[in-house]
Amino acid sequence: MSQTHNKTETKSSFQISFFTIIIIILLALLGMGCTDDCQTTQAYIDYEPVYTTTQEIRESFKHEDSREINNSGRIYYKDKFLYINESGKGIHVIDNTNPENPVKMGFVNIPGNFDIAAKGNYMYADSFIDMVVMDISDPSNVKEVRRLPGVFSHFRAFDGRVDSQNGIITEYIETVKEYTYDTDCDVNVLYYDYALTNDTVFDSFSRAESTINLSTSPSIGIGGSMARFTIYDDYIYTINESQMELFDISELESPEKVSVIELGWGIETIFPYGDKLFIGANNGMHIMDNKIPEAPRRLSTYEHVQSCDPVVVRDNYAFVTLRSGNTCAGFTNQLDIVDISDLSNPSLFKSYPMDNPHGLGVDGNCLFITEGDFGLKILDAQDVGNIQQKANFSNIHAIDVIPLDGLLMLIGNDGLYQYDYNCEETTIDLLSTITITPL
Repeated sequence: MSQTHNKTETKSSFQISFFTIIIIILLALLGMGCTDDCQTTQAYIDYEPVYTTTQEIRESFKHEDSREINNSGRIYYKDKFLYINESGKGIHVIDNTNPENPVKMGFVNIPGNFDIAAKGNYMYADSFIDMVVMDISDPSNVKEVRRLPGVFSHFRAFDGRVDSQNGIITEYIETVKEYTYDTDCDVNVLYYDYALTNDTVFDSFSRAESTINLSTSPSIGIGGSMARFTIYDDYIYTINESQMELFDISELESPEKVSVIELGWGIETIFPYGDKLFIGANNGMHIMDNKIPEAPRRLSTYEHVQSCDPVVVRDNYAFVTLRSGNTCAGFTNQLDIVDISDLSNPSLFKSYPMDNPHGLGVDGNCLFITEGDFGLKILDAQDVGNIQQKANFSNIHAIDVIPLDGLLMLIGNDGLYQYDYNCEETTIDLLSTITITPL
């Protein structure tokens, strides 16, 4: 005999750890048993949504004093300043004029922020369903100058975070509940109420901007490989799970939404290279012609097995990392070298086994791959047919990197690390560390 239990409509997916499963089983076993009238009580984990009104969210923007970093998001570099996203909460501003001694300048409180991109004196950030435009001409006093309300509501509503009556779901609180039902005493039914955890909600939109063309004036910032925001020419491109949304920023302080382009499901990252856009999806890589920036068009698709897959490009080759894991729905950990000399027909050139690749960056012959709990790998990619590992820093946690003219900026769950590197000699030296302290 089996029973079902109504779930809230907002719970569209789940992620649950091994230890949580053990806790659930123990609680359930403690709760099992037949009463005199043959009723059974089961314990299960539920996640109660916490709603915040859009007015409260919009009134929360504020440049505050610097504070500890508790949750590693993405890194973004512009004009000797580092901007570190605290997933779902805002942006830490750091003066990186001297990478050996980075100085915290403050924290910009932006609820629901996961992505940023900047051009000139303006930075663009998501705040749940809104786009926030900030003046960063004085990084010690970042100011909101405009807000585009509701422009991201389509994909934010996809996993139930927007409720027309209650507001926006800003977190989930784990609770233990009991479920009692009539049963035959010789039948035991274990019931679980799966729901979104807070980490799952935030992880869906926690991405950084890719490396972009710095020749554009005014200057454009640089981010890591897991971009969901990027800038090319007078346009900012944002992606969600199935679409690309374009905003005209020819007037930097006053962006206007231009169009929405359907891409198909499983979209994860965006990387601009020259006048092309490389879109990473969990089942492949899409190549788009961006000669007309306001109207990019698809050229081709390189397909691979289901996995997470940020991508960077150098000359005629795209470097694609494939990662296994629950959120990636795959079992492959490898580096794919894709020949893109014919953009209309990309093909696999060679694959290399990896441990658990997350982000990556390339500078000349240096290829940097972050491997999560397995640390940072530095590879000599001069000959893509015979890539050689030169170093492996396994004592750090590594999520994403920005390599820039001999300075490597790396973010992990335990800290921000900066290194001085030399591609010709394949050397690397630690310059500084900013510790991340999880709550």
